[in-house]
Amino acid sequence: MVTGAGGGVGTTAIEIGKAMGARVIAAASNQEKLDIAKRLGADEVINYGDGELKEKVKALTDGLGADVIYDAVGGDIFLQCMRCINWDGRVLVIGFPAGIPKVPTNLALLKGCSIVGVFGEVLPAESQKKIQKNFQELFALHAEGKIKPEITKSYTLDNAVEAIKSLEDRTATGKVVIEI
Repeated sequence: MVTGAGGGVGTTAIEIGKAMGARVIAAASNQEKLDIAKRLGADEVINYGDGELKEKVKALTDGLGADVIYDAVGGDIFLQCMRCINWDGRVLVIGFPAGIPKVPTNLALLKGCSIVGVFGEVLPAESQKKIQKNFQELFALHAEGKIKPEITKSYTLDNAVEAIKSLEDRTATGKVVIEI
């Protein structure tokens, strides 16, 4: 499952998941973002703006929950994700524009799940080698036409503040580009 599925990071996660053969459940806060996710190949979509994320995920997974959750939202959505992860699943923490959640660690115990932070800034040499390999795989998927980042809006440098605001208030969809 991918949260924030209509944003720049979420849309990429959908494409990569599909290219790797995964069944992708896309979750977002409104129908416009879900339409984008569906167009990019999401198998199922969930509007978490109306609540009941756990029930919806369980219904789509025969009561088991998602095996992997790619959470690009944080806040209360992260806590809901912890309630709909499958036993021995992995919750990938990508970002938290909705806030940094206080995690009741008993959920990780009860679900037997892993919470993995995904961060690509300063890394030890061994991790850098893994990331380099991952990027080579991504470039290959792009060259094969299996992933194609969707640029939904371009801004001039003079309008960069407007572009950043669209990211901050979570109204941006797909990739936002500032042309220099």
